[in-house]
Amino acid sequence: MGTPPISEETEKRIALLFAPEDQQIVRTVLRDECGTNLPFLDNPEHPDIERIRFAVLKLSKGGLDKLAKAVDLAKIDWRDVLCGAGFGEPGGYKSWLPRSRTKPNALSRFLYWWSGKR
Repeated sequence: MGTPPISEETEKRIALLFAPEDQQIVRTVLRDECGTNLPFLDNPEHPDIERIRFAVLKLSKGGLDKLAKAVDLAKIDWRDVLCGAGFGEPGGYKSWLPRSRTKPNALSRFLYWWSGKR
């Protein structure tokens, strides 16, 4: 099976959480280490892959070291990552949008507003 691509919604959260110089590393980790290699997720179309990726991003708080720890935990039992991030319910993760790692700018305020309208 193929590797699930990074979605546009996941990209938004990466941009808000991580410095520009770290964003490609985050994409690579999510694509290669947080997808079909996780237990019971061998289908790249599995609906929980994005939810798990959001969860590890939330738990990372914008830090590469915390991202690595969260991904390692997901490899053992990704349900722990979902619960730790507060994403135990299937649809709950979609409304999570992190604050910008810098002071809020027009784009981050717009994205926050826009996420509440969906």
